[in-house]
Amino acid sequence: MVPKPKVLMQSCRPPRADSVRNRARVLAAAETVFAEQGLSAPVDVIAEKAGVGVGTLYRHFPTKEKLYEAILIERVVEITADARARLGSDDPGTAFFGFLEHLVDQSSLKRDLINAMAGAGVVFEVVAAEAKLELEAAMSELLAAAQSAGSVRSDVTPAVVVSLVGATCMAADQPHGSPSPQQMLTIVCDGLRVTARAS
Repeated sequence: MVPKPKVLMQSCRPPRADSVRNRARVLAAAETVFAEQGLSAPVDVIAEKAGVGVGTLYRHFPTKEKLYEAILIERVVEITADARARLGSDDPGTAFFGFLEHLVDQSSLKRDLINAMAGAGVVFEVVAAEAKLELEAAMSELLAAAQSAGSVRSDVTPAVVVSLVGATCMAADQPHGSPSPQQMLTIVCDGLRVTARAS
């Protein structure tokens, strides 16, 4: 019988560097292939683009659904990292508004893929719940810093920002000729600034 301490040590062992690289390559390749060919693209095409074997792909992602979920989570993790990289900026206001612009830009660029995944039954709020909480925490810190610096209205809450940005991102789904998400964000940001407060 294998001693329990040994089993625990094995289960806590971090993944090998080549395994981490392979996973990242598969995710990048899958996002590109799905964007170009749709979600019905065969996994062997993804594996070939990633430069790995199909078996390697399936070791990381046993089903296409798991691959879809991982892509969504990875996008949220990357946006969260961008938010945290802006913390501690000498200009908290610029950092906060710059992050909102980055968030809307990324959401607009990935909108078609996100909508396609939703059509495939992937529920973003469920699969990315933990990552979304991390993102909201980072954004709250950026907001607090911008408010302390006098760049953002003190009555603005993180929930308000999330709702406004979410509605702005959904503008990408509107018919051609409607205001773009970037145009709407400009107005949203003007409303969040201290200078927009009525005297």
